[in-house]
Amino acid sequence: MRVIGGKYKGKKIDLPVDKNTRPLKDLVKESIFNIFKHSKKFHVDITKSTIIDIFSGTGSFGIECFSRGAKKVIFFENYSRAIKILKNNLSRICSEDDFEIIDTNCFEYFKNYKIINSKNHLIFLDPPFQEKNINNLIYNIKQQKILDENGLIVIHRHKNDKIDVAENLNILDTRYYGLSKIIFAN
Repeated sequence: MRVIGGKYKGKKIDLPVDKNTRPLKDLVKESIFNIFKHSKKFHVDITKSTIIDIFSGTGSFGIECFSRGAKKVIFFENYSRAIKILKNNLSRICSEDDFEIIDTNCFEYFKNYKIINSKNHLIFLDPPFQEKNINNLIYNIKQQKILDENGLIVIHRHKNDKIDVAENLNILDTRYYGLSKIIFAN
């Protein structure tokens, strides 16, 4: 897997050796960034934005944001094997001042803490497809008020996922790519 656009285009991103982490496919990632740039429903300017990448795995989405000019990315990952690869990928590409890794359970973090003080322009949620508790996480994120009023939440789910995330969000667009369903909301 490689960075697909921006100043780090072509740089290699290491992948997990086990099946517990599901990397975001390049086609899906590229489609998301094209929608950010060209959608008439919303516009996301990655340049100089602050991004939260939840269930970040090996960091391909957040690293892609860096490559396209993001100011800072906060990575949430608590699987130790993925964290090791995430740290290695980041050390080859980014300055330590540009990112933060929070290696704790994101459900507990957003339920119990208010440590993220900035307003963030984009929150990317890529939980395991079998994760059923996504609405509680979304609710707690919304309660924390960490998303900029013009910000966007992007959720990656399996195309057959039946969880209705609209109970906590305003759905702006939904796209399908192979097994992936990408939800754009605020």
